[in-house]
Amino acid sequence: MKIGGLIKTSLVDYPGKVAAVIFTQGCNLRCPYCHNPELVYPNMLLEPYDEKEVFDFLKKRVGALDGVVISGGEPAIHPDLADFMAKIKALGYKIKLDTNGTFPEVLEHLINLKLVDYIAMDLKAPLNKYDEAAGTAVDNAAIARSMAVIAGSGVDYEFRTTYDKTILDEKDIEEIKSHVEHGRFTLQECNPVEKKKAALIINKN
Repeated sequence: MKIGGLIKTSLVDYPGKVAAVIFTQGCNLRCPYCHNPELVYPNMLLEPYDEKEVFDFLKKRVGALDGVVISGGEPAIHPDLADFMAKIKALGYKIKLDTNGTFPEVLEHLINLKLVDYIAMDLKAPLNKYDEAAGTAVDNAAIARSMAVIAGSGVDYEFRTTYDKTILDEKDIEEIKSHVEHGRFTLQECNPVEKKKAALIINKN
């Protein structure tokens, strides 16, 4: 697994749990408001973490941490994601996956293997604006299928939208919310790339 960042302890990334957050490198989208461009753009990628060091850390924190969040970037682009998650589950951790939902077959596979305990999927925009919000062409059918797979999985989940007011308006937000079960939607503030410090926290200490 190409690991680009690690938060060793978080109280906010996995609802109700104390968790570590692992950030994978690489993404198939190019959202203009991306919070972690250091994980997305090839020219900004740092040397990946040593996976053994990450697992050595997780082994030491068994009993102190409840879970592990796998975020990105987009974790589902990595062919070894299921194996990586299986090794984390073998340590006894709950796993939350952050995803953009463009790989429904991967989500279905992980759910069927019982490797994921919570899924947070980003909904970029209403389908008619999806390409603009994602910064590239997106298969809308894949987004719809991922939503259906997640909602019917029996796994805890949430959908969330970053409110970029240069792309979305209040009508768009209401349309997105209309497709989500009540209580399963989170609206996030947009931090424009040119005005923010990187959201990624890299901590190798």
